[in-house]
Amino acid sequence: MMTDIVCIGEPLGEFNATRGEAGAYRFGLGGDTSNCAIAAARQGAKVAYVGALGNDEPGRALRAAWAQEGIDDRHVSTHATAPTGLYFVAHGEQGHVFSYLRAGSAASLYGAADLPRELIASAKVVQASGISQAISASACDAVFEAFELARQNGVLTAYDTNLRLKLWPLTRARSIVHTACRMADIVLPGDGDAKLLTGLEEPDAIVDFYLGLGAKVVALTLGHEGSLVATPERRQRFVPIKVEAIDATGAGDCYDGAFLAEYIRTGDAFVAGAYANVAAALSTQGYGAVAPLPRRAEVEARIAAEAALKA
Repeated sequence: MMTDIVCIGEPLGEFNATRGEAGAYRFGLGGDTSNCAIAAARQGAKVAYVGALGNDEPGRALRAAWAQEGIDDRHVSTHATAPTGLYFVAHGEQGHVFSYLRAGSAASLYGAADLPRELIASAKVVQASGISQAISASACDAVFEAFELARQNGVLTAYDTNLRLKLWPLTRARSIVHTACRMADIVLPGDGDAKLLTGLEEPDAIVDFYLGLGAKVVALTLGHEGSLVATPERRQRFVPIKVEAIDATGAGDCYDGAFLAEYIRTGDAFVAGAYANVAAALSTQGYGAVAPLPRRAEVEARIAAEAALKA
């Protein structure tokens, strides 16, 4: 069975602060590319994950979650001594605040020699992110090698710029992220990250920058202002749908997974953009990165409801 999407990076255990009870955290799962994988699987894509986990409870929880979603984890190794990374989410006035316990994690020890070359060469899309590369030099090189291998085999490459300045300084991040973007067919930046990485403010200028690096498609997420999808020939702004948003953790990852699943299904970046715009908004209605990720039926029902309102 052909794999649609191969996601590469660091899966994480998540402790998300609950608003009701001071000092209380809810355990969940996260890691941007794992969230993307689950979001894509929930839209019906056939997904495989590539990376490494610790021989520990968060690692087992991630495998159980992937199994439930039908995600192929045969190419995720278990490290005997290095742990699965963890992160904590607090909710402040300016949105969510992340803290990490991930130095020396199993995923950070992953390298180019560990890549499943046949899986990558036979997929439809290989997806990675700035975080996939920020965690270590070897993990960084693994993404470059995976993208090179994908390109040699006519496999599409997709890259989310996901910038975490707690993991690396801006100058190094900019250099590596933009090198990866030059190897990417589909670039998926968030506007906060993109403003820092490019030094540009306007959405149109940002998408022009990433198209200028060679992307065939740029899908820029704009938080509560929706998104902007662009190809060299055309661009379209998508306004957000109205939802009761309580936690935006993982919304950008949901956008990525939904966009890639729909792009593979339809071959149309603008259909994919409209679809992902709705999926990402729906994902903000619950706590944590994974639990609220919507399934295709929910997304299609909301798209139909929005169309009926306009009719």
